[in-house]
Amino acid sequence: MLGNFSYSNPTKLYFGEESLCSLNEELPKYGKTVQLIYGGGSIKKNGIYNQVMRLLKDNGKVVVEDGGVMPNPTVEKLREGVQIARENHVDFLLAVGGGSCCDYAKAVSVSVHCDEDPWEKYYIRFEEPDCEIVPVGCVLTMVGTGSEMNGGAVITNHDQKLKIGHVFGDAVMPKFAILNPKFTFTLPKQQMVAGIYDIFNHICEQYFSGEDDNTSDYISEALMKSVIHSSRIAIRNPEDYEARSNIMWAATWALNTLVSRGKSTDWMVHMLGQAVGAYTDATHGMTLSAVSLPYYRYIMPYGLSKFCRFAVNVWEVDPAGKADEQVAREGLSCMEVWMKELGLTMNLHELGATEEMLQGIANGTFIMEGGYKVLNHDEVLEILKNSL
Repeated sequence: MLGNFSYSNPTKLYFGEESLCSLNEELPKYGKTVQLIYGGGSIKKNGIYNQVMRLLKDNGKVVVEDGGVMPNPTVEKLREGVQIARENHVDFLLAVGGGSCCDYAKAVSVSVHCDEDPWEKYYIRFEEPDCEIVPVGCVLTMVGTGSEMNGGAVITNHDQKLKIGHVFGDAVMPKFAILNPKFTFTLPKQQMVAGIYDIFNHICEQYFSGEDDNTSDYISEALMKSVIHSSRIAIRNPEDYEARSNIMWAATWALNTLVSRGKSTDWMVHMLGQAVGAYTDATHGMTLSAVSLPYYRYIMPYGLSKFCRFAVNVWEVDPAGKADEQVAREGLSCMEVWMKELGLTMNLHELGATEEMLQGIANGTFIMEGGYKVLNHDEVLEILKNSL
């Protein structure tokens, strides 16, 4: 491993079928008024809402509801949440939902006491909070983003055609997260597989960089193999607890910063996907699946040894008698077969993107420098065209 690094993760996790009861341990640590954050109302249909409300009431909390968080939280919704928190003098934010609810809660947490426009401060100037931060807790009902154990908060601004993530520090990370795999059983298949690919791509973004012998890469390979194995079981039987629990646990470890330690990271697939999402409002995991293979096939020659390693160690490609480029291409072909097996979106056209949008999407794509190739604008546009 090369370089120097630090590692800290203050989020406490409670995992398993009885994990929701841990709210009784955590809630007394925080103030009286809780802003309950959730999405479109599915938690009311599946009974999770009633379970959470009962525990909040049992702990003497005053509950202020903030529902309707959309899959790609908007800056307008952020401002609405901030207003709710300010008017009710909220002490604690409890997100019950998937990554969008967790992201949104963190964005609200740094904005309630901010004297400036949070979009300009955190998402345009990328400044860090210098105000009081309202603490956040998460009850996870959908897996994929890893937002339950990191500082990331992605917000979409449709007027500016921008979807931007800000990764905040330890102070913004959830104080705790509750992970009950059974809470994910009722997800529609499309949401489940989109989340699975989000997990896989988080690992890829950190894996496809660097050439040194790095412990993080060995961990990443094991996580990827676990995701592939469990995903195949879960699409056949969505209520297989073992498969869903392994997917949930892998999602958390894929993006709690552990596997990024001691190495550079890429994130260009996410930058491309987020730029697409700003135009189409498509499901995040599907934007990633649509652009991944065109991107990886483009940069493969610049990181050939790692793509060969990926083929052999993750997809079990036999390298005997084959040139490195053939091995690497076979690995990506195996990945493509698996993606189609899951039913992922394989091109941007399926997401509603048109050729006329591509120039604007390219203009809105942030260029990252941690991968094997720093792209220029024309290369971004070429990859998007190959994704269409």
